[in-house]
Amino acid sequence: MVFLISSTIGYLLGSFPSAYLLLKKSKGMDITKEGSGNVGAMNSFEVSNSKLIGISVFLIDFSKGAGSVLIPMLLFPDKLIYSAIALLFAVFSHCFNPWIKFKGGRGLATAAGGAALLFPFLLGVWCALYVIFYMMKKNILIANISATVFSLLIVFVITDIASKYVFPKSENIGDLLLVSSAVLIIISIKHIEPLKELISEIKTNRMNKK
Repeated sequence: MVFLISSTIGYLLGSFPSAYLLLKKSKGMDITKEGSGNVGAMNSFEVSNSKLIGISVFLIDFSKGAGSVLIPMLLFPDKLIYSAIALLFAVFSHCFNPWIKFKGGRGLATAAGGAALLFPFLLGVWCALYVIFYMMKKNILIANISATVFSLLIVFVITDIASKYVFPKSENIGDLLLVSSAVLIIISIKHIEPLKELISEIKTNRMNKK
């Protein structure tokens, strides 16, 4: 029953379509049909040309993740798995939103909000890797997916260190690693299509240069 409550909390919070509603109300746009079609902060900024809207979407999505972790923490203190499950469902429903025909964002802001409370070490590693890959490639998409994949690998390699920065403390770090893996896999899946488009674009540009 507790797992059901936690997953429901996460699913409902994560499914709040912040970008869709903000763009619809302020600009009369359907973000699922504008720009990349991604229902997230970056596409919101790009199609609206408004930093305020972009930042607002990011903060709301971040708060969805933080809230999905915080509520189970308050209801079921000292049980890390319940907050972790709630975050997993929040990211899932954000990425595949039931209110907008299962379209959604890529889950990064929502995952970051939850990780900031639950697993700050993983968030710190991801941010550091993002900066490194972005400086190398100057491409947000490549930096996103590279940081996602490598942060998971690093956490698995140095699990003993990572387990010191988990809140609430848990003797079974395996549960959190399993959920973290699932979250990062969902995020990676949402990057597959744009990554294919990027690769196709690079190939086309090379062909044109020849």
